[in-house]
Order: sequence, then C-alpha cells, then structure tokens
Amino acid sequence: MDGRSMNTTVEVPRGLAGVVVTETQLGDVRGREGFYHYRQYSAVELAGGRSFEDVWHLMFRGALPADAAERAAFAAEIAPLRRLPEEVRDALPALARATALSGPLAGLRTGLSLLGASAGFRPVYDIDPDRRAADALAACAAVPTLLTALHRLGQGLEPVEPRDDLPYAENYLYMLTGQEPDPAKARAVERYLISTIDHGFNASTFTARVIASTGADVAACLTGAIGALSGPLHGGAPSRALDTLDAIGTTDRIGPWIRERVLAGDRIMGFGHPVYRTEDPRSHMLRDIARGFGGPLVDFAVEVERQVEEILAELKPGRELHTNVEFYAGVVMELCGLPREMFTPTFCAARVVGWSANVLEQAADSKIIRPAARYVGPTPPQPVPPLG
Repeated sequence: MDGRSMNTTVEVPRGLAGVVVTETQLGDVRGREGFYHYRQYSAVELAGGRSFEDVWHLMFRGALPADAAERAAFAAEIAPLRRLPEEVRDALPALARATALSGPLAGLRTGLSLLGASAGFRPVYDIDPDRRAADALAACAAVPTLLTALHRLGQGLEPVEPRDDLPYAENYLYMLTGQEPDPAKARAVERYLISTIDHGFNASTFTARVIASTGADVAACLTGAIGALSGPLHGGAPSRALDTLDAIGTTDRIGPWIRERVLAGDRIMGFGHPVYRTEDPRSHMLRDIARGFGGPLVDFAVEVERQVEEILAELKPGRELHTNVEFYAGVVMELCGLPREMFTPTFCAARVVGWSANVLEQAADSKIIRPAARYVGPTPPQPVPPLG
C-alpha cells in the first residue's frame, strides 16, 4: 500500500531540497559552513594527507588503514580486480564505435552492465554483506580500466593494461596516456579524485540508493548513478566551466562578457552551488593546487573568479555566489594533461567509490524508496470517448 492510498502524503520542496530521506554514516555537507566530511574526517584534509586507496578503505571498511601493512593489503586486494574479463575486453571495440559521438561515459554504462553480468553480480537483496562488498569492490576497480580503454579506442589507440604496482590515480593516468605520469600531476589528480568521492545526497548518489532500495545488483545501481551524473547540471560542468574561460578569452573581456550573461539571466558555469552558501571547500583546495602549477591559465582563472564575484555582488546583491568544484577542477585537469572529454569520466572514476559505499549502506535496509507525486492533470474519472 502506498502513501497516497493511506492519505499520508506530505508536501515537500521542489527537488526535495532540505528533505531528510534517510540516515547515513558515510558523510555530510554543511553548506553554510563551507565544510563536508567522509565519516568523521574532513574530506579536504583527507585529500591533503592521505592516498585515494586510504579513503576508499575508509568508505568501504569504516576506518582508515591502521598502518602500512593494512594499506598494502588493501592495495593488493584491489590490483587484480582492475583487469577486465575477456568477454568484456572483447566487446569494448564495438562499444567504443557505438558511442563515438557520445563518449566514454555513455560507453561505461553498457560496459559496467556487461561486467556485472559476466561476473555474476546478483541482486543485493539476495546476497550477504560480504558478497555485496566484493561486487562493489570489483566494480570500482574496473571503472578506470573501462573508461580509459573506451577513450583510447575512440582515439584509434589500443587500450593500456593496468599495472599492479601503480596506485589508483597514477594507474588511471598511465592507462589514459600509456606513460607513467609526472608525480606532481599524479598527486594533483589524486587530490581531486579524493575530494570528489562523495558529497552528500546529490542526484547521482540518491539515484544509486533508490535503485539499491529495490534490491537490484551493484552494477544496476552504479549504471543508474552514471546516467544521473551524465547530465550537464551535475557531473558535466568541469569542461563547460573551462569553455567559459575560452569564450571570455582575454582579461579585458571579462567584465562585459559576464555582465551580459548575468543580465540575460544565463547561468555562469563554475559558479554557485545548490548547498553551499559560502565558498566551496573543494574549489579552495583546487585553486591552491592550480596556483602551485602557475602559468597564464591559472592567472586568468583567478582574475575571472575575482571579477565574476564582484559583478555578481553588484548585480545580485545579497546572494552568495562563489566558484564551485567544477571551476578549478577544469583548470587542474587541463594543467595535468587530461583531455576535456575525460573531465566528467574522471569525476566518475572517483565518485563510483562513494556511490558504492552508499549502495552497500542502503542494501542493509530492505525498505524500498517509494515517494509520491501530486497529480495536476484533468480531473478523473472521465468517460473514455469512442473512436470517431
């Protein structure tokens, strides 16, 4: 019996803004403070002092590795899972051709579904917590391999096999380029990846949890989350924010360009966030990383940020509008040599860990998520007209 039949519907804000739908031990976003955390730790502090694998361990196992031995054991557990099953590898060339116009993220949806089917992923409702965790670990480990293989095949290049001796971020860049990455760039990308593992009940995370609440398998949950992430209002913004810098072009054009867009009511990609009412802490961290590299692009981005905030304060007084994670994420990834079509897939390579942790948490609760909608169409019941 659903809520409407029991006359227990409750009116909520559009987009479910501010509505608490469950309890979680994975983390939270405190928008008015400009703070977010993974379990009990600041996400930004984790990005500054820990490895991606450490934070993955935290999200899946509930604690950071206690020592080097536990860290090494977790890395050794992940490494063999990066290799794709033969039937999945064999399908990738055709999948890359089919998604040539839509890109690796679209191919990932199909590739991940195939991986889950070939690996025998079963509905989370029917399996125990250990098997759920094993399926989630396998899916997360395979995502960078799938993404980089699809990208390279789309460029007419052969996929690069993963290496067991490289950590997550370095291995991702190695599979993408075929070359061992510069350590400073690898660390910059790793810090970005850590900072985007999880971020409250955003659209893709909520989607993953809704699907998990039906008892579906891990691959189904993650495929749905990827579909949500692909929308330009969610994960599609890093390259678009960088496109904004390209469109402005020179420092003297910043003011006129921004004023024209703001007065026209256009959205400025890379600015504003549905939760934060102060500076996005991820943006602050990524700005510092970008400044560490330096160069004309960084100088221009910093000046654009300064002038945009001034103009928005003038034209939209009383509104707190600052750069969000996408603005400097695009700058950092550009400086590290990632192609723009891989910006959102790179985000996905991190967020899949957060999605999976949420799937595992949701799978422990057998209650299906089933909200209601308010019907606003013609008054029923009306007689069905005969065919004229």
